[in-house]
Amino acid sequence: MIFEPAKPEDRQGILAVTAKIDVFTDEEKDTVRELWDDGGYDFLVARRDGRVVGFTCYGERALTEGTYDLFWIAVDPSARRLGTGKSLMRATEAEVQKRGGRILIAETSGMESYASTRAFYESVGYQKEAVIRDFYKPGDDLAIYTLHF
Repeated sequence: MIFEPAKPEDRQGILAVTAKIDVFTDEEKDTVRELWDDGGYDFLVARRDGRVVGFTCYGERALTEGTYDLFWIAVDPSARRLGTGKSLMRATEAEVQKRGGRILIAETSGMESYASTRAFYESVGYQKEAVIRDFYKPGDDLAIYTLHF
């Protein structure tokens, strides 16, 4: 498995992975496409046999010193349970640290459909810092996780 910054030709692979994530709504899938197309965001891909099987999207948070946001992590279902997600997170964290990052923040939904996402963040060492009730909509909380370097 290779982990590297995304190239322009990775757009289709990133969108193909996004399309396979069942918990992502159509609006969320469109957001990934918009982030890629608008530029200004960093994408890191996991590549197996030349094919994109996962990605992260991250960037520095405005008006902070060394604080970065993890906007997205997605792994193709065929590449799950193989350490792809954990390795992708470690590669992303290394990139953030190279840039002087000291905190990486991951935000996710509190819905039951995102329980595995929250468990994943905790399993790779992120601490739950806060929950904002009814953030996305009534009954859908925002869970905020951080990793301090």
